[in-house]
Amino acid sequence: MPLQHSLPYSSALATWFASSSSAMAYSCALLIAVAAAFLVASGGVAASRYVPAGKCSPVEALVSEQLYNSLFPHKDDAACHARGFYTYSSFVQAARTFPKFAGAGDLATRKREIAAFFAQISHETTGGWATAPDGPYAWGLCYKEEISPASDYCDATDKEWACYPGKSYHGRGPIQISWNFNYGPAGRALGFDGLRNPEVVANCSTTAFRTALWFWMTPRRPKPSCHEVMVGEYRPTADDAAANRTAGFGLVTNIVNGGLECNRTDDARVNNRIGFYRRYCQIFNVDTGPNIDCAHQQPY
Repeated sequence: MPLQHSLPYSSALATWFASSSSAMAYSCALLIAVAAAFLVASGGVAASRYVPAGKCSPVEALVSEQLYNSLFPHKDDAACHARGFYTYSSFVQAARTFPKFAGAGDLATRKREIAAFFAQISHETTGGWATAPDGPYAWGLCYKEEISPASDYCDATDKEWACYPGKSYHGRGPIQISWNFNYGPAGRALGFDGLRNPEVVANCSTTAFRTALWFWMTPRRPKPSCHEVMVGEYRPTADDAAANRTAGFGLVTNIVNGGLECNRTDDARVNNRIGFYRRYCQIFNVDTGPNIDCAHQQPY
């Protein structure tokens, strides 16, 4: 399904990626610089999202490096496959691309959105277990790529975002972005070729965080964006009301993976997301808000 506000893609940038014989070896720093230039030069939505280097995003005022590391105390442990990947610097650089993230509403709303985002990416990348040191909800950001994917996640019926031969669109990055119909528009919005070079999401930590924030901030109608839900901008349609899709953290889970996790009671994956969310809300000293599960919501 197409993006509602797809950004114009730079054909020159696409050609550069496609023709490079060493796409896996290019510098992450160079990619960041090229993508930043693309975001500004392309105008429109992209330019309005990008915060130039040296400027702070709203999230930086609420999440210091010390706090970030305390939220993910084991992300760089030897047991975590992504050790050294999810740095605070990468998160901050990515957040500057989306200044509305953690920038809408009162202080409690802004903190709650960060807690919700961290909870979702923690579940998607968790390395925790029931008796893990510091508890199961202290092990977010342990993985950057899906282990032993069940398929290449290519929807061959999607001609707009046609799969590139030999490429796999399995889960990568903090939100574990999957499928060609997500990689394609994410790359278009962020300035990389997501269909020909999906691997970049697992090789460049700033791009990885940017894809997660792109997913978070971008509505894919009839789905609202996670951001809209968490900051009170979601307006349920008649279909939403009939499906009991009420605003709250549970609806965010529905947006992320509702087809597999919602409209069922006591789902272990949903409970894990809620566990992370409660921990982060406690640390940020905010309540969770209503409707934190999706047990009685119909998926989209």
